[in-house]
Amino acid sequence: MPTTFGSLHPLSRRRLLQQAASGFGAVALSALWSEDGFAKSVGANRDPTAARPSHFPARAKHVIFLYMDGGPSQVDTFDPKPRLDREHGQPFKMKVQPTQFDNVGTTLKSLWKFQKRGASGIPVSDLLPNIARCTDELCVVRSMTSQFSEHTNANYFLHTGLGLRGRPSMGAWVTYGLGSESRNLPGFVVLNGDLIPPGGVDCFHNGFLPATFQGSIFRRGSKPVADLASRDGSSASQRRKLDLMRTLDAASLERSGHNDAVEAAIRNYELAFRMQTAVPELMDVSRESKATQELYGLFEPYEQTRSYAQQCLVARRLVERGVRFVELTCPHVPADRWDQHSRLKEGHTLNALATDKPIAGLLADLKARGLLDETLVIWAGEFGRTPMAQGSDGRDHNPFGFTIWMAGGGVKPGFVYGATDEYGYYAIENKLEIYDLHATMLHLLGLDHKRLTFRFSSRDMRLTDVHGQVVHELIA
Repeated sequence: MPTTFGSLHPLSRRRLLQQAASGFGAVALSALWSEDGFAKSVGANRDPTAARPSHFPARAKHVIFLYMDGGPSQVDTFDPKPRLDREHGQPFKMKVQPTQFDNVGTTLKSLWKFQKRGASGIPVSDLLPNIARCTDELCVVRSMTSQFSEHTNANYFLHTGLGLRGRPSMGAWVTYGLGSESRNLPGFVVLNGDLIPPGGVDCFHNGFLPATFQGSIFRRGSKPVADLASRDGSSASQRRKLDLMRTLDAASLERSGHNDAVEAAIRNYELAFRMQTAVPELMDVSRESKATQELYGLFEPYEQTRSYAQQCLVARRLVERGVRFVELTCPHVPADRWDQHSRLKEGHTLNALATDKPIAGLLADLKARGLLDETLVIWAGEFGRTPMAQGSDGRDHNPFGFTIWMAGGGVKPGFVYGATDEYGYYAIENKLEIYDLHATMLHLLGLDHKRLTFRFSSRDMRLTDVHGQVVHELIA
């Protein structure tokens, strides 16, 4: 018997079922979504930024990456070399690799004294007196290497695992693998201290991963995110606009099928709406106690110290709110980044003055709040510097053996791994590559770097490409 609806043309039962089948499915799906258990079981499909389980039990939940732009000198910070003192001013006695500026001077001793610190007795130079007091929390790696001696390529390599632009950054990979525990803030945040690294924002890009995983850059100052404030001031009006945009976008997706840009835009609009309340509260560090503000250096006379102190304090507030990956870029000191091809004493002193106390404050505060155990802190530049001078008073780039350190998040505290030669030039013991750092970082987060893949260009891609080993000796 044909079925009629008012003045519409009659439909057979078979025709009705054919045309209405999708509608029946949508009704059933809407009911299922209302069940928490079902929503959680397919949460990755519903919201790719939602928190997801790791491959195995994790030691760390969050990462704070303290990026030391330009490449601090390992022989002036964490890798003392007495031979440099003995041969200061003499011709350098090892084979010298081609350098960035081909201006090789004589052997150059460290311009700072080293002392053994803490119960661990790890030597740290007087350049970093505040971090030196945190030595027993540090896992110092003296044998890191890079494949590149030029800033841009080395930055891409450090951030993405490839020395060319276009790959996803490590922050994007981490949030792709684990999502975020924060609903009101991005899962991957870059706190820009005024210096975007050579290589630009591609260092924080999502690459071929869905656009929702790219880093969100928060500027320094009272307006960290552009256009965050509502222009008409009415949250109800904004909510109606967002609902209309969601309806229109959903209709577009239904016609065109999956579209990463449109789907990311939908999620970004929703997140931006929630950020209007969350970000001002996040950035208002005046709510912290005076003792906490002093710990980080917010009252220091040097402006760049105060600037970086706010970044470090905001980084702690971000991980408290569930943000998965936070990167801090350096403040702009008069001598530029840690890239002293000349005037090493002045440049490294100013960069240390800006970052040393805030970093020590961050480590102490994380530990006091019980957050250090679940937060992996990484301090690293893209390479190190040469033990021979560039000209008379600088150091050139050195990718052959340099120092980074990690703290918290399951690494061994008060521990030194690897070694360079007597000059601090080449890694000679337990040599590590950036791939190994990435593999170990993912392991501490509960992710198998070989299983964290994304199909692109007919190949399963990963942060470590076809390289990398988890360095279990670094894990507590």
